[in-house]
Amino acid sequence: MLPRTIEELNALRDECKSMVTTRASLSAGAAVVPIPGADIGADVTLLLEMIPTINRKFGLTPEQIEDLDPQIKKIILVAVTSVGSEMIGKLVTKQLIMQVLKRVGVRVATKSVAKFIPILGQALAASISFGAMKMVGNSHVDDCYEVAKKALQVSSEATA
Repeated sequence: MLPRTIEELNALRDECKSMVTTRASLSAGAAVVPIPGADIGADVTLLLEMIPTINRKFGLTPEQIEDLDPQIKKIILVAVTSVGSEMIGKLVTKQLIMQVLKRVGVRVATKSVAKFIPILGQALAASISFGAMKMVGNSHVDDCYEVAKKALQVSSEATA
């Protein structure tokens, strides 16, 4: 269900950004493990869980959007297109997550190489992993916020 007030929407954004920070910390922890590829697998798993959770909290899963009033649904689809999100209102798959990770590919590649530098490399890999996960997650939260805010504004205008 879409948020009903701007206060509710702001609280959701804060809650989701807190969740992103927690998941980014888990990603950083996985980056410290000196097994090649383990961190990428952890990132994919974290994103496969986190992105749909964020969508659900904002009322923007495919199922939630499908159940909306046709006018609001149309506003949401236009808003999703305007923010350029590929993850709002869509089934989040491993392939979609891999496309997102490719966009932050330089960071991911640097993180993988950095792990092979003794001691400092693992710390660098962890900080890169934290930053990349936080960037992807917070960007998605911001996109969801903008889409839900637009839907809230339109539905408020319609009832006024």
